[in-house]
Parts: sequence; structure tokens; C-alpha cells
Amino acid sequence: MKKRRLAWIGAIAATAIALTGCSGGGGSEGDGEDGTLTYLEPQTWITLYPPAGGFYPNGGVINQITDRLLYQNPETLELEPWIAEELPEVNEDATEYTFTLREGVTYSDGTPLDAENVVKNFDLFGKGDPDRALPVSEAINNYDRGEVIDERTVKFTFNDSSPGFAQAVSTINSGLVSNDTLDRTSEEFGPGNAAEIIGSGPFVVADEEIGSELNLTTREDYDWAPPTREHQGAAQIDGVDFIVAGEASVRVGTVTSGQADIARTIPAPDEGQFDADGLELVAAATNGVNNGLNLRFGHPLLQDIKVRQAIIAGVDRQEIIDTLFTDSYPLATGVLAKTALGYTDTSSAYAYDPDRANELLDDAGWETGSDGIREKDGERLVLTFNEALPQPRSKEVVTLIQEQLAEVGIGVEIFPGDQVAQDEAQRSLDTIQVFHSMVGRADFDVLKSQYFSGNRNALVNLNPDTDEIFDQELDDQLAEIASVPTTEEREAASAAAQQRLTDQAYVLPLFEEPQVFGLRSEVQGFMTESIGRPSFYEVTLAQ
Repeated sequence: MKKRRLAWIGAIAATAIALTGCSGGGGSEGDGEDGTLTYLEPQTWITLYPPAGGFYPNGGVINQITDRLLYQNPETLELEPWIAEELPEVNEDATEYTFTLREGVTYSDGTPLDAENVVKNFDLFGKGDPDRALPVSEAINNYDRGEVIDERTVKFTFNDSSPGFAQAVSTINSGLVSNDTLDRTSEEFGPGNAAEIIGSGPFVVADEEIGSELNLTTREDYDWAPPTREHQGAAQIDGVDFIVAGEASVRVGTVTSGQADIARTIPAPDEGQFDADGLELVAAATNGVNNGLNLRFGHPLLQDIKVRQAIIAGVDRQEIIDTLFTDSYPLATGVLAKTALGYTDTSSAYAYDPDRANELLDDAGWETGSDGIREKDGERLVLTFNEALPQPRSKEVVTLIQEQLAEVGIGVEIFPGDQVAQDEAQRSLDTIQVFHSMVGRADFDVLKSQYFSGNRNALVNLNPDTDEIFDQELDDQLAEIASVPTTEEREAASAAAQQRLTDQAYVLPLFEEPQVFGLRSEVQGFMTESIGRPSFYEVTLAQ
């Protein structure tokens, strides 16, 4: 059944023809006769090393096979016990955290999830291992060491305040894995090795077809879900088949015809198809840095703030929403989503005003050339944007911006290529000057994750060629968010960083990006975690 279904979906993608030759609605293919859920992903996973799991196809798998010390309630964003039987004891300056672990938790290989194992997890996640090409988790700051107090008690110590650590241990970046799994290299966390990544979660990787399919089976002895989850015990379905279907038309058509159960990344123009009987749409908030443009001010063409301000004034964000998206994509009013911790409204800085854009470029000495593109000192004002493959309709977004900015004399080129090429290109100022991206994390630290020189460095504030920090004040503000102990201080540091990003015209937020899932109504109990990754633990398949 699984191989036939994969071949069938592959044939649809290859031929781009209408669905034929398969059983009709009712889900006999979609739910698999054994009660297995069929889930369609637009891209394949790259790594199952939890600290590097931010890419949604990675996190979608990690979220099913690992547990975390704490659980972040996706509705309230409050932290709750999970593998830790209660919230941690934290000292006054947030440099020490002590957790007490639940009894009886084991990994799928039978080994215990005990204090020694938890310390081994976080000593790796908090420090990384360059010899094995395993990076430090961007969710963990100022980590010093872990300590086993007794079999069920662990204590973590930090070099400086680490107020985001409690939330960090609730994320998929802190998914707990077995001792043997922690000994693997970066390559050994990659494709071809999925069945050897051992977690304590409700599902276990049973089989893998590299780049195309991943089969999860339910762990029958699982019995340590977060206490607030409505369901307890083993998952109620037999498993989940993750199938890669890169073409949006294939994902939509396969679910709407009843041949698969759920698909992620339903394009906005196709949302209406899920208004039909027997179908549903879920648009889950990501609660973090909005989908937007990062203007890499270290590049010579963007060093003048007037040029950056002109780009912002020359982009009609409302036209982008009205042309390409739906109500699932609210217009951004700040760097962060309204639901994000620390949100500050800076919407007045993003007004569409092409006349002002032209005035700014005139003042900056850029004159209109014969082809309409502005020139200065023999150089044309042409910038390269990336195509952000994980982000919805990125190519269409950048193409529309290309048309809008051409009206004020700014040229836009789009960098093509697959995810590997995009990942390599994004690190270079010479290759990508305007970086289209977003990042979800329901904590103040999300700003640091995106913009700090030692994390994602989305603005390339740290020049990789020279190790120069272009804006030290911004980097210091971002570091402060993760290093002051109280909520009030973190709010103030976050607001200051958002204001600098705005005042210096470093960022143009476009919209609050959701994760949009289309599903059959027979799928009951589907939910997402706090930034929109799927959770299949409570799913049932109604007949």
C-alpha cells in the first residue's frame, strides 16, 4: 500500500495530470486500511539533529519522535510540565535551573530517559561539537554545564543570565534523544539515518525512502504526554506516512480527492477548495519574526540609509497581500507578529510612498539611467533577492516587488536554486543583498535568533569575510534580550532592538506568516505546537 501510494503520487507530480485510476473519496487510500495517516510535505527533511531542526520539514518529524522537558501550550503560550514533572526552580538572576524528571520514561530502544541522559543532551545542545559539525542550539544562551544531582534531578548552570532557557527546553530544538543518538556526527543525523534517531516520543521512524518518504509507527508503550493534553497513553493512529510532494497542485488535489489526509503549505489561491464539505483548513500562527525583507546594510549599495528607506517606501505591501494572499496572512505591523512576546507596533515606518522613494534616491545621488534603473558613479542600483523556498509564494512576492521597485528605478534580480544552493548563497553579502525570510519561536529570544551575529545573522551584521560587526549597538541590544533576568527587562530590550531595526530601515516586514494545512474532516484531533509544526499525537481517523 505505501509503495503503491508513493508511486501514484510521484506519477501525478511527474505528469501533472488529473487524478485518475485511484479509489474515490472516503479516504481508503488516505487513511490507509491500517489506520495510518498520510501527510504531504512540500520539501524533504535535511537533519534530525534537534538544534538544527528549525527548517519546518525537519521540525515536523522531530516533533513526533521526541519529547521535551517542558511543554508550551500553543493556545496560551504558557509553559507546563512534560518530561520534567514540574516547572524548574530558577535562581534570582536566571543562571541556575533545576528540574525534577518524571519516573519511568524510556527511549524507544529501551534505555532510560534519566538525569545523566538529560545532561548529556544539553551539554551537546548548549555547547555544540565542531569536530562532529554539530552546532550550538540557537535557543540556548550562555550555557556553562549540566550537573546530575540524582537519578531524577538535573541542574543547569549558565555563564550569564539565561532567561529564555525554560522556553528553550520546550522547543523541538531541545528534543531529547538517546545516549547513542547523541554520539552521532552531523552526517549521521542526515537522510538515510532516520530510523537510527532514537527519541522517547509517541512515534518511531520505521522506514525511509531518501528524499521522498518517511514512515512513522506508533509506540504502543508511550505513556508520558504532557499532563494537560486531552489524550494520554499511546497515539490513537497506527502511524504517519510523510510523503514529499513538491508541487502544490499535487498536495491540494491529493487531499481534496480523499487520497491523502493532510497537506502542509496550501497556497493562498487554493484555500477556497477547502471550503467544500468534508474538508478543512488550519492556519496556525508562528508567533515570531514576521515574513519580511532584511536589507543587508553592510553591502555598498545599501550602506546609505536613504536607499534603504527608499526601498521600504517603494514597496506596496497591501498590494502584495491583496494580489497573492488571503485573510490567513495579516499585514505586518512590526518586526514581530502581534501574537509574539515583546511585539511592538512600528507600522508607521512602512507606508507605501513612491514619491518619497524617488525623492530619497534623488537626494542620495542616484540618477535614472536610459533603461529606467538608477545609476551613480557608473554603478547601477540593482539588488539580488533570494527565493525563500520554505516561505509561501516567495518567488511571486519577490517578482511583484521587482515590478514595484522598478517604478522608482531600483533593479531586482532573483537568485534561483534549490535549498542547498539557497542555504549557501544566503551567507554572502556579494550574492544576496536583500534576504527574504521569517523565523518562528514563541519567546523574546526570537529576535536574537534571527538577527544576532552569532545566530542566523539574517542581516549579515557579522561579515563572514572580515569578522567585522557593522552595527555593534544592534548586536548588543540583541544579546541583552537573552541576558537580562526579568520579563520587564527583556520586554524593554526587545522593544529597543525592534526600534533600531525600524529606525535604521534594516527590515521591511510584509505579513504575519501562518502554517496553512489542508485536511479531510475525517481527521480529528489535529493540532500544532506553538509555532505551527504539526502534532499527530491526538489524531483519530473517523470512518
